[in-house]
Amino acid sequence: MGLMSRSFRIGVVVSIVVAGWILGSGLVWLLTPVPNGCNMTFMYPTYIPISPPLNMTSNRYAIYLYHEGWKKIDNELHLLKLSGVPVLFIPGNGGSYKQVRSIAAESDRAYYGGPFEESFFQQAGFTSQEAGSSSLGGLRKDVLYTAQEQYANKLDWFTVDLEGEHSAMDGRILEEHTDYVVQAINRILDRYKESMEARSIQTKDTGEFLPKSVILVGHSMGGFVARAAVVHPQLRKGAVETIVTLSSPHLLAPLPLQPSLGHFFTRVNDAWRKGYETPPTRTGRKRNTEPPLGRVVVVSVFGGTQDYQVRSRFASLEGIVPPTHGLTIGAPGMLNVWLSMEHQSILWCNQLVVQVAHTLLQLVDKKTGQPFDHPQMRLAVFVAKLRSALPQVFGWLPSSSSQLLDGLDDTNENRVQTTGEQRRLVAEGGKLVKGDGTSKLTEGAENIAFSCPKSTRWIVESKEKDLEVEQPTVTVLAMDGRRRWMDIQRMAAKGKSWFTLVTNLAPCTGVRVHLWPEKAKNAEGEKALNQRLLEVTMKMAQIPAGPSQAQIEPGGQTEQPPPSGVLHLSALDLQGFRYLTISVAPRPTVSGRPPPAASMAVGQFYNPKDGKTVFSPWWLLSSTYKQQGLIIKENHPIVADFSMAVSLGTLPMSLEINTTSCGSTDSVLAKSKPTESELMSLCKLRCFPPVVLVWDPPSGLEVFPNLYHETISVDSSPAIWGSRYGSEKTTVLLLVDPHCEYRVSMKVSLFAAASRFLLMHSLQVAAVTVAVLFFAMMRQARAWELDAPVPSVLNCVESNMMFPFPFITFALGPLAVYVMLTVFGTHVVPPLLSFVAVSSFCYIFANGAIAVLAICSMTVFYTAASLQVFLKIRWQSWEGRWHTRGLRWLLTCMSGCSTLQVVRTVRAKPTLTVAVVATVLVYLVHPALGLIILLLAHAWSCHGALCSHRQQKNLPRPSKRGNSPGKGVEGWKGQVDGFPSLESSGTTFGETQLEVFHQRQGLLLLHLLATIMFMPSLVAWIQRPGMDRTLPSFVDSFLSFGLILHGLYASNSDANISLFSKLRLTGLPLEYAGLSVFYAVAGIYCYISGLALAPYRAFHAMAVIGYITTVYRLREKGVRGKGELGVRRRHYHRH
Repeated sequence: MGLMSRSFRIGVVVSIVVAGWILGSGLVWLLTPVPNGCNMTFMYPTYIPISPPLNMTSNRYAIYLYHEGWKKIDNELHLLKLSGVPVLFIPGNGGSYKQVRSIAAESDRAYYGGPFEESFFQQAGFTSQEAGSSSLGGLRKDVLYTAQEQYANKLDWFTVDLEGEHSAMDGRILEEHTDYVVQAINRILDRYKESMEARSIQTKDTGEFLPKSVILVGHSMGGFVARAAVVHPQLRKGAVETIVTLSSPHLLAPLPLQPSLGHFFTRVNDAWRKGYETPPTRTGRKRNTEPPLGRVVVVSVFGGTQDYQVRSRFASLEGIVPPTHGLTIGAPGMLNVWLSMEHQSILWCNQLVVQVAHTLLQLVDKKTGQPFDHPQMRLAVFVAKLRSALPQVFGWLPSSSSQLLDGLDDTNENRVQTTGEQRRLVAEGGKLVKGDGTSKLTEGAENIAFSCPKSTRWIVESKEKDLEVEQPTVTVLAMDGRRRWMDIQRMAAKGKSWFTLVTNLAPCTGVRVHLWPEKAKNAEGEKALNQRLLEVTMKMAQIPAGPSQAQIEPGGQTEQPPPSGVLHLSALDLQGFRYLTISVAPRPTVSGRPPPAASMAVGQFYNPKDGKTVFSPWWLLSSTYKQQGLIIKENHPIVADFSMAVSLGTLPMSLEINTTSCGSTDSVLAKSKPTESELMSLCKLRCFPPVVLVWDPPSGLEVFPNLYHETISVDSSPAIWGSRYGSEKTTVLLLVDPHCEYRVSMKVSLFAAASRFLLMHSLQVAAVTVAVLFFAMMRQARAWELDAPVPSVLNCVESNMMFPFPFITFALGPLAVYVMLTVFGTHVVPPLLSFVAVSSFCYIFANGAIAVLAICSMTVFYTAASLQVFLKIRWQSWEGRWHTRGLRWLLTCMSGCSTLQVVRTVRAKPTLTVAVVATVLVYLVHPALGLIILLLAHAWSCHGALCSHRQQKNLPRPSKRGNSPGKGVEGWKGQVDGFPSLESSGTTFGETQLEVFHQRQGLLLLHLLATIMFMPSLVAWIQRPGMDRTLPSFVDSFLSFGLILHGLYASNSDANISLFSKLRLTGLPLEYAGLSVFYAVAGIYCYISGLALAPYRAFHAMAVIGYITTVYRLREKGVRGKGELGVRRRHYHRH
């Protein structure tokens, strides 16, 4: 093919290969089935319609009240009995109102079944940021419900029917959903008032508490609609104080391609940021009043790595809701859930909906029967019931002094902080010194936050059963009722000052741990020491227990059970104490419950530095082609800390743990050379299954119990601006039995890395693709301004990919601009290495995508033009033959239609026709339809120009320029910036038409990308019923009209807009520079918009260029009309 005869440069080949490999590998990995550990939820739903108010703006939506039960009920009577806590469920994109059934059914079962059975694991507390300056010291445990109590009030679940519309694709639909939800909230509160008034007339009882607010629970886009409703001007004050979102985007929409959709998100988020600020007075001073959103608490739950639609970064509340009023948590790190789940699974996953249902019921105040009035009290309930304590136990989350207290007041003077200094004071005499210099005598270990309650049944140990442990490692293989003593100071002298206990025994009922200042010599001395010892049993954090191990043979030894809890004590926690005791309950039933089938506890004093390994970026990159590994020998630390210098969200890793030895070689029962399977079976009898804890600051915690082989990935990327805590490192913590030797093999999974790249950076690629096309059009415009041959889009991409320049200029230049904007802005600067690497890959991927589009479009047009020229030549040879008479007669009849007035007008003014039709569609129907008309016009022009090139490429053209060849470009000799020499001979008309095709192809591809970005909105618009379609958003129409102007006026780029008279930039003169400058600035702007995850802003650049082009073209016509000179025109003559 003549157009493609020029050989590709290596840069384009590399970009196409990289883009194709990332796309193919990523899709293969994403389409691979993933096991789902969720249990199904079953229900018996009934939906009771709620009559709408007379002022309801929309009649196509509806409100329903959910009822659980298989018996038929009287709807009116059921509505009359409304007295619970109102909860409104808002479905997401394309969701149904019936999706409320899972969580509503479990809420009903939880209310009648009562709270969870009490466990004594440590519960998460506030971080220093979450505690803020509030006087609430912590959440007292007496405000929470126990298993012996009944929840004070039930939850009344309402749901809105939004007709399954796609709110994630269109901003106007999202705004309409927000308007209706506001009216639904007001209607629900009115319905409670009506029901209470009707009951008071019948029973003369007015002692009920009328609900003042509605709890909002939203899934997907429903969560954002809930937040948008809170800042809606028509919502009643205080009508919403608690919001729970499930896999909902908050930072940006999942597909922020439509301008109105992106602007609506920005407007709502700005309103939320201002809502937590106290409005100043007229004099500029801050008022003492509460901020407008000061009582609103928001909890965002995201699905994790298996949620491909809403990533954790989008679900984060960081920068929108302050930590004192917001909580972001992932399902993999949620108590009693521990699972990553798909976008829709989060609605019916039984583990999650049960936990959320009980948490919402825990919000109900025992006194009022309505949610707690204090916002931090509600946030404390969410933190305690949803978030695991593991991040705080291992120091990944900063802890504050606020803990879950047992029987203490919530005043400042009575707070008990279990810091090392206070533990030392307890050990020395049991006195806690307060700020005023006085002391408060502790009432034994029961006043400390981590001691077991007095009501816990426990058989007092006898000294005859005490065991002295001389080694740093202690092992418990049975519930023997013994107490094991370990000397802290002796272990610290050996450098082993940290202690970790891993067990499957329940704290307080199966095992208890105490710290002693000294050992008593007799029973009386031990009784006196009870006032000075410190119990830390409830400092044990829960970990998910994997499946129970099977018994090898009847009556034989079972495999070691998986652990269910971990107690982690630092050197500061042990400071001031001499001994540590581990007390195990006896074998018979504990608290009326049978003991576990197999009991296990392994504790160890160790030095954390011995188990810490840092993996550099180069080590991780080397594992992409060669599996790396290390050996963890016997008597190793029970905690192996692997620190990854690069986030596993960028480079997911395949981790494999194999047991190579467990001291079995010294056993008389072992073979001299046991096989690998025999060795593995034997080691499973001696060592507990490995547990892996993965902590990534942006995405949180994920736990892998019983891990032997797993691909570990986290739902985050440090290359995204504003990542949480500014960290790009991922911590992988292994809890492994010190009696065994392990071989740990690690290899970066390139397929998983490609899938994460597509998920995390697809929005960046979308905007950078537009930027790459602008850079290519900049070269075309500059060639036109220099009166040089206009290169094709593919040739421009080749030139822009030349290394080192201009590749570095285009790839890293916009990064420098964005860094400057961030330094003087409010964004958090991401790690430089990861950010530059990922952004460069985005640029290479975008160049490959544009190159493929250019090749495909060129192939299609070249084939169509060749076919038309071939048929035309054949038709001329067949013109006088008899078998073509019928076809000629048909063409003659069709040509008669050309005499019609409409057809003659269209043929006479095709540009005006396209402009009118496209504008009408853009403003009155949908912007995508108007852009499609523009694309058809571009395609027709490209086809016509290419046909002329194929048919008349040998016709001469006398002059290539309208002006003198040397005028305005003096001193430019030879090849300039990749363009051919200006001192070439006259070219043919066919070659000129080829240049027109190149220029029109650039416009076609640019507006094709714009049309594709509007396609999701068009799909959502088509899905709506015909009578319910509203006018497009003015923002979308206005920006699309700018694109139409650009397509019409820039298609005849024969005017050179002179912006600079004499200026040099990067060594190149910019005399007679015009559209090339605008295209360059637009490319940089789109590049920066991609880095900011806002690809919809590319429409701003396209529209601005369209309006600027229109203004200059009108100015040109005015200058030409007056007969003035000064506008350089490039023209050619048809011969």
